[in-house]
Amino acid sequence: MGQPGMEPIEGKESNGAVPDCNGVWRYDCNGCALAAPAKQQQLEGADALRYANILRSHNKFVDALQLYSTVLEKDGTNVEALIGKGICLQAQSLLKQDLECFTEAVKVDPNNACALTHCGMIYKDEGHLVEAAEAYQKAHQKARTADPSYKAAAEFLAIVLTDLGASLKLAGNTEDGIQKYCEALEVDSHYAPAYYNLGVVYSEMMQFDVALTCYEEAALERPFYAEAYCNMGVIYKNRGELDAAIACYDRCLTISPNFEIAKNNMAIALTDMGTKVKIEGDINQGVAYYKKALFYNWHYADAMYNLGVAYGEMLNFEMAIVFYELALHFNPRCAEACNNLGVIYKDRDNLDKAVECYQMALTIKPNFSQSLNNLGVVYTVQGKMDAAASMIEKAILANPTYAEAYNNLGVLYRDAGSITLSVQAYERCLQIDPDSRNAGQNRLLAMNYIDEGSDDKLYDAHREWGKRFMKLYAHYTSWDNPKVADRPLVIGYVSPDFFTHSESYFVEAPLAHHDYTNCKVVVYSGVVKADAKTLRFKDKVLKKGGLWRDIYGIDEKKVASLIREDKVDILVELTGHTANNKLGTMACRPAPIQVTWIGYPNTTGLPAIDYRITDSLADTPNTNQKHVEELVRLPESFLCYTPSPEAGPVCPTPAISNGFVTFGSFNNLAKITPKVLQVWARILCAVPNSRLVVKCKPFCCDSIRQKFLTTLEELGLEPLRVDLLPLIHLNHDHMQAYSLMDISLDTFPYAGTTTTCESLYMGVPCVTMAGSVHAHNVGVSLLTKVGLGRLVAKTEDEYVSLALDLASDVGALQELRMSLRELMIKSPVCDGESFTRGLESAYRTMWRRYCDGDSPALKRLKLLADQPGSNKEDLDKTAVKLAGPIVQRANAIAEEDNQAPIKVNATPEEGGQPQIIMANGVSSPADSQALIATAQQDQPQIMVNGVSSPHSTSGRSEMNRHSSR
Repeated sequence: MGQPGMEPIEGKESNGAVPDCNGVWRYDCNGCALAAPAKQQQLEGADALRYANILRSHNKFVDALQLYSTVLEKDGTNVEALIGKGICLQAQSLLKQDLECFTEAVKVDPNNACALTHCGMIYKDEGHLVEAAEAYQKAHQKARTADPSYKAAAEFLAIVLTDLGASLKLAGNTEDGIQKYCEALEVDSHYAPAYYNLGVVYSEMMQFDVALTCYEEAALERPFYAEAYCNMGVIYKNRGELDAAIACYDRCLTISPNFEIAKNNMAIALTDMGTKVKIEGDINQGVAYYKKALFYNWHYADAMYNLGVAYGEMLNFEMAIVFYELALHFNPRCAEACNNLGVIYKDRDNLDKAVECYQMALTIKPNFSQSLNNLGVVYTVQGKMDAAASMIEKAILANPTYAEAYNNLGVLYRDAGSITLSVQAYERCLQIDPDSRNAGQNRLLAMNYIDEGSDDKLYDAHREWGKRFMKLYAHYTSWDNPKVADRPLVIGYVSPDFFTHSESYFVEAPLAHHDYTNCKVVVYSGVVKADAKTLRFKDKVLKKGGLWRDIYGIDEKKVASLIREDKVDILVELTGHTANNKLGTMACRPAPIQVTWIGYPNTTGLPAIDYRITDSLADTPNTNQKHVEELVRLPESFLCYTPSPEAGPVCPTPAISNGFVTFGSFNNLAKITPKVLQVWARILCAVPNSRLVVKCKPFCCDSIRQKFLTTLEELGLEPLRVDLLPLIHLNHDHMQAYSLMDISLDTFPYAGTTTTCESLYMGVPCVTMAGSVHAHNVGVSLLTKVGLGRLVAKTEDEYVSLALDLASDVGALQELRMSLRELMIKSPVCDGESFTRGLESAYRTMWRRYCDGDSPALKRLKLLADQPGSNKEDLDKTAVKLAGPIVQRANAIAEEDNQAPIKVNATPEEGGQPQIIMANGVSSPADSQALIATAQQDQPQIMVNGVSSPHSTSGRSEMNRHSSR
């Protein structure tokens, strides 16, 4: 039997009923119109009570209240009338009066669960949760004994206990809050919000398994509980179970399509999924996920940012810029987007715009180490050494374990001519990150500048690097190339330097003069930014029947697969340890014969390379210099120079009009060692009124200029006799700058290559010094083959004597100057046809040896495989140990390098993943950021430090690399 006064509150209006004489509508319990009594007062006792209940059930509270009052006037203890009157007063928000009615009903009938329940409702509405709980608890207990079918008390008790639990939790009493939620479930085990709030509490306590169980129970009891699905998605997302998270968010949004928090969280999960699949190699699917994220949250800056990252990796820089700009529009504090825009503009040679972007990033995050580093990279490229040093030092202060910054500091020191400090900076980078490929290779290259060639230390360093590097790549040991000795060969050339770069002047001859019927040429171009020369090379190769493949941005292992598919017989790499090299491709050994040539003055150290091309003057037959590769000496010079058509005419020797002799050098500052300056000062001091002109990039920096002039002044040469020129960007102007000098002075021990050829072509004779290793003797080879072997010195005294002899006869200088270009053009150094025939002959010999089963690299690799492997730590120690003696020797002579390396003591900025915050039991969206994982490299080479994790706090950073010539 139901509790009195607890009929359903909501009624159903009928249509077409007739009002009584007092204008009151009459209905039966089914909503049908009733015949109206003449006067309401005629209803008394049970009839009046029944009719009042009918009116109340149809929301006619005023009329019902009048009847209940009439009944109570005659019987003030009528519980049903008291409850009915209380309900009517409650409906009219007369809370004080209705509470009096329910309280009176409880006095009359202490076991009346209905009255107690209504008391609880009033207390709850007034915010008195404890009193409400007590009333509900009594009602629940009475109903269990008196009327088990009465469920309202239990339901209301579960609600108020849950509210109490939430209040306690918000007040910091988490354990008491949990207790109340559990009590609610003891009363009503099907009450979904109690499960849900338990899930919120356990999520905040990091007990995610328990929380997930609670949310699942909530969703089981209430299948359309959108918030429960949303928070389940948060847990799955934080676990990295993105498929499950997306499924939960999808269920949530199916229930509640306009649930903004769920839409935002879905956008975050889809963005994370996009990054995940992109890292796994499916960048197109990653882009699709990022775009889908924007469907759910069209102003989600992180999805836009990640699209910028993805399009950057796809080399679609226009789209990358668009999405970075959009990310900044919707999140003006996104320093990473500013940083990555700067990288793109830097790669496009828009250095001013790059600087603007980096500075904007630093305005947002003043200690953003990546942007500090990248700004230093740009300043280094511009030759602004002081500004570059300041930025890189700040990057290290912001993050003392920032390995790439130390590498870039090494490049800075190298460009400034401080090789000792440069090597030390690279080694510091390697201590932090032993796997830093750029620092490892930069260190090897830098050691060439100070290597006297008196021992095998530099060779050992290269060899140990090569052994370690080979372990990173699986290499092929068999090929399908037919072993037919005299068949046409497929020759592959791989390089990033098929543009206006020093290497390009020496690779043009074979590309132009190969016999394409017997040598099919395949070019693998890793050029970052093609120019007119790139297009000219490509057109020439294609017209002759060769292939041109652009491989910029393609993983080195994939390039190796492409080379193997092209069935290349002989693969020639042209870069060595200089910028943007593809030694990773060579390590895979995609071709049966592999060769290194032109780009590096020493062994690569890579056992997968069979041969190194040289000549008998650069590497004499009795040389003591060791190489991992087998040397192949061409019949004339190992180089063939193709002059620039923009060079312009040869000008008369300036001494005729000046009345004094001008010596000069356009080599980079790293080659101009203290010993070189000593010898140059001797020459200038011995020739009255003579002048020295030196051109290199760092001379736009006042401190570098002053240091250089001060060193010469200490050696007895007045600064007023020295002209220092910065980098000249236009090739024609650069070549015409040779008209400023009468005699070119080569550097030692590391001789010039391109600068020597340019000097000779512009009619300027060059004095060079022979040495014991290849890097010392390139000038020997060039001058001898041009017919100027008489200008090769064997000692410093002889070097000085040769320069003085040239300076003593201006007439002879003029005669030599006006004939030198023709002499050079007719020499083997510029005879592209003959050079290429000799090169092809060398290739054929290599191929025949391979057909006969003779493969130097395969033998070498087999020996390595048979040796016990040394561990990574041993290799690290060996590499640093091998560098030591070379650096120590340099310390003895590099007086200008007496400053200590930069030392910093700072605490790195703390950072971590953004937290998912639970607000009122509903998950709030988290910010996420993803960064570029790979980046473009330029000369000096730039390495990227960035990750694709959507929660990284770092931006894309760059790392400098050297170019050797």
